Amino acid sequence: MTATIRDVARLAGVSPSTVSRALSLPEMVNATTRARVAAAVEQLGYEPNRAARGLITGRTGTIGLVVPDLANPFFASLTKGVQARARHHDVAVFVADTDEDPAAEAGLVRALSKQVDGVVLCSPRASDEELAAIAQNTTVVLVNRTAVGLPGVAYDNEDGMRQAVAHLVALGHRRIAWVGGPATSWSTQHRGFGLRNAVEALRAELAPVGNFAPTYEGGMAAADQVVATGATAVVAYNDLVAIGLLARLHSRGISVPGDLSVVGVDDIAMSRMARPALTTVRLPKQEAGRIAVELLLAMLDDPDGAAEGSKHGELHGELIVRDSTGPAPQK
Repeated sequence: MTATIRDVARLAGVSPSTVSRALSLPEMVNATTRARVAAAVEQLGYEPNRAARGLITGRTGTIGLVVPDLANPFFASLTKGVQARARHHDVAVFVADTDEDPAAEAGLVRALSKQVDGVVLCSPRASDEELAAIAQNTTVVLVNRTAVGLPGVAYDNEDGMRQAVAHLVALGHRRIAWVGGPATSWSTQHRGFGLRNAVEALRAELAPVGNFAPTYEGGMAAADQVVATGATAVVAYNDLVAIGLLARLHSRGISVPGDLSVVGVDDIAMSRMARPALTTVRLPKQEAGRIAVELLLAMLDDPDGAAEGSKHGELHGELIVRDSTGPAPQK
């Protein structure tokens, strides 16, 4: 039988209201009484009712998570990181998917803000101004994006691109194609910027192909244009795009890496299963989710204190070399 607050009160020799204060406002209860309540809670295995606790603390004990596409393994992994860290803090997570529709972001946050204490917003496409307006409704933490005045955790895309280009140049590649993601994507912009800088620094040549959907189909659509550039290597916006490239190149009889080397970004599980296995820049996805939850809860517990501290975290990628990259073909 599940223990109740009255059972805890009876065992501790105090009133139910004292138990409630000891659990939610411990500073208002003397140390001896707190110790008796804590011992009773442990002995009975009592778990406070979330709704009842919310009436006292003004918190729902839930947070929201908005992602662009749960079908993308990158966001599935990040979601696991968010949920694991939230469970550690006894916080529930409501997950919403924008289906890669930037216009849906603000509406979803507004809807969630009525039910949650704060929202983790992943890879938003909205402008800084739009994000500032969104943050007026609830506490928001960004992932894979930075915006003035908003806390968040992002990746060092420039360093990741530098690693990828350095690897390809060392293999003799001098003309490198770039398949970008959506034009409004923060990651597309920063990865493209880092790629251009790295190519220039290493005296190679960049062949931009354009912007494509961040999906397997997007990679399939980009492949013929990549071949037309005459590049001997290509860096794709993400692993899904890179795997789509591999499939189309294979169907055309183009050897990877013999004729064309391919590099992705993310290191989703499928990148290891692709044929050939995909060289990629591994991004710490679950770690980003964990950091975002810690940052959000810190903001909720002490908005002013969190604002004074570090509001942005930066995570670094790691180049994972597999079979999709090799020496540039001799011409």
